[in-house]
Amino acid sequence: MGFSVSSNLGAEQVYAALAKSQQTTQKAQLALASGTKVTSAADDTSGWNVGKELQAQSAVMKSQLANISSAKNFLSTAESALQQVYDKLNDIESKQADSADPTKDATSLQNDVKTLADEISSILSNTKINGTDLLASTNSSFGAGATNVTINIGSKIGVNTTALTALQAGDAGSLTTSITNFQTNIRTAITYIGNQSQVLDSRQEFLNTAISNNDAAISQIFDTDTLDSQITASKGQVTSQLATSMMAQMNAAPQQLLRLFQ
Repeated sequence: MGFSVSSNLGAEQVYAALAKSQQTTQKAQLALASGTKVTSAADDTSGWNVGKELQAQSAVMKSQLANISSAKNFLSTAESALQQVYDKLNDIESKQADSADPTKDATSLQNDVKTLADEISSILSNTKINGTDLLASTNSSFGAGATNVTINIGSKIGVNTTALTALQAGDAGSLTTSITNFQTNIRTAITYIGNQSQVLDSRQEFLNTAISNNDAAISQIFDTDTLDSQITASKGQVTSQLATSMMAQMNAAPQQLLRLFQ
């Protein structure tokens, strides 16, 4: 066996092996402690890049799901209001039919119609969420997937001003005013709400599936393989102990050379 006076090559090699073993062990232990096997781009450059992009996509889609919930509340509130309007129109129609009976009090019927018409006007004007007029003829756009969902309920309700004004007059004319078109418009608007709700349901289902798939891919990239990391950490601990022992032995080797000169 040969020795070098200037350096202990064997000890240096053991030291390098020990450092590598400790680095591997620490990485496995960090993965176990954090639950993440890719803590920086240095661990897996391509995996980190793809994973972060997927995380950004999931964040956007989760925001879109929240938008869909808001849109559903928007439609649900509007539908509830229009159902009330439609029911009151039916009540008005019933009052108008009663007016054909000469034994009924026409003045009372006119007052009933006026009361119902005033309430319809109030519902159409004051159905709002956070200051947004739900039944106005304006576009409300919700980010819900690849394209926005634009809702305009007012455009489906149409213009019913003439009929509503006549009903609110509370005179004999209110008992003969035709409300057929008004009723048709309200039914059209309610049907439109139902169709828009179906669109939102479809978008919601798609986004839930996409988020689930994204989360699975993110987990595959980032989540620690607990069993593999535990095996690596245990192996590294044993290897480090052995390397430390060998380091001590290699450091003692030059002493054998000194004994030759005693």
